[in-house]
Amino acid sequence: MGSKVIHFEITGTDGPKLQGFYSDLFGWKLDTSYPGGYGMTSADETGIVVGIGAAPQGPGFVTGYVRVADINATLAKAAELGGSTIMPRFSPDGSAWLALVADPEGHVVGLSE
Repeated sequence: MGSKVIHFEITGTDGPKLQGFYSDLFGWKLDTSYPGGYGMTSADETGIVVGIGAAPQGPGFVTGYVRVADINATLAKAAELGGSTIMPRFSPDGSAWLALVADPEGHVVGLSE
């Protein structure tokens, strides 16, 4: 079996406003107890975990996260295939490891370990 998509993320300059918009639009309940007030839905409610919050820098983005066995190995393979690391492996709160990779055309995909 291949790697599974496990998370969909929406970020922007005003995290709370985005959270309110999507909560009101789709009736989602967000747990905003994560660092920086980041909000996440329950996969039971939305089919996949959706995270909404402020972008760490820039205007924000929409991306999906794929679970992989080894983030660093996946980043290395992406580089071999013409991609690039946007954000190296990091843990936002100590409970999960994440990274961002771009394909050769610049499309960004998140990785989770």
